[in-house]
Amino acid sequence: MGGSEQLPHGALKGVKVLDLSRILAGPTCTQLLGDLGATVIKVENPATGGDDTRQWGPPYVVDSAGKQSDLSAYFMAANRNKHSIAVDIANAEGQRTIRRLAAEADILIENFKPGGLAKYGLDYASLRDEFPGLIYCSISGYGQTGPNSHKPGYDIMAQGFGGFMSLTGEPDGEPMKAGVGIADVMCGMYACIGILSALHHREKTGEGQQIDLSLVDSQIAWLINEGVAHLNTGMNPRRRGNEHPSIVPYGTYETADGHVILAVGNDSQFRRFMEFLKLEGLAEDPRFSTNPARLDNRDALNAILRPAVQRHTTEAVLAAMEERKVPAGPVQDLPTLFKTEQVTARNMVVDMDTVAGPVKLLGNPLNFSRTPVTYRRPPPACGDSTDEILGATSPFDLT
Repeated sequence: MGGSEQLPHGALKGVKVLDLSRILAGPTCTQLLGDLGATVIKVENPATGGDDTRQWGPPYVVDSAGKQSDLSAYFMAANRNKHSIAVDIANAEGQRTIRRLAAEADILIENFKPGGLAKYGLDYASLRDEFPGLIYCSISGYGQTGPNSHKPGYDIMAQGFGGFMSLTGEPDGEPMKAGVGIADVMCGMYACIGILSALHHREKTGEGQQIDLSLVDSQIAWLINEGVAHLNTGMNPRRRGNEHPSIVPYGTYETADGHVILAVGNDSQFRRFMEFLKLEGLAEDPRFSTNPARLDNRDALNAILRPAVQRHTTEAVLAAMEERKVPAGPVQDLPTLFKTEQVTARNMVVDMDTVAGPVKLLGNPLNFSRTPVTYRRPPPACGDSTDEILGATSPFDLT
């Protein structure tokens, strides 16, 4: 059937995005929009060398002559499918350029401090009457309102202020951030959802609007079960390392040659797990026969399970759990992960050619039956499209 064939472009083909953001939250959002087919023009400050993350290395892409480029791994992680233009918004010419581009754009996204663009006449209040259909997404550390709105925001600050670090790490260890900038990334995800919702509203009404989004608010929103549990009980949850507050056994267990993840979600799975370990009696023991009982006796159960699991290799545990339909998995490092057939089958590594040479990037996890994600442009050098775009009659029509 013809209707089931994939189109050669993404679902957002024709959507025009003016990206005044930098670092990770905003660029994550605009890369997603670009992957989905939108045309993204990224505005970078020539006086500072562009997006801050261009300098967040090593590693950097090095060309065939051994020259280091401005393409750091950090920058490339969130900036494909974009054109870069070098524009200084602190001067009148730069401000006129932004207004010209805003006149054509569907979406403007920025992550200046609240009020930071007002002095240039580029804040939402200055643009909304002239461009009533513009969707204007503002990302900041704490939001456009509230007593902390003036404070700058970075990922680790959001993880700390937003409660996440108090939940992360070993019980007796120090508060711990996640291994990647997850507060930034999740804020970018929320921004993308908000923008797409605002686009739908505009299709129905013709009205643009401002989206006010903060790193801290996003972080608080995804405290999920722990946040809701505290609000309804007043209890302060404690760090549990890799263990789960509501399920036992759940977490990482040492094996004879490494570690394995076990997530024993119900009592029948627990019985099958105990059969493998030849500890069937534990499944009938009133201290461990139900998940609530196992929660009450977590330490006593783990004191038995940990040495029992450690007698087996990782491969043996995984094979036995798969046979018994008990959720289990490996703890893989990145070299192992990216060699797996699963990663290849799901196209989670993308090869692209930059001006400095070939690179590998992480794939987009969205798979569409009709409007696939496309990888049209590699992460750009700072200002690589300035002359082309600013010299065009319709800048967004160039891509």
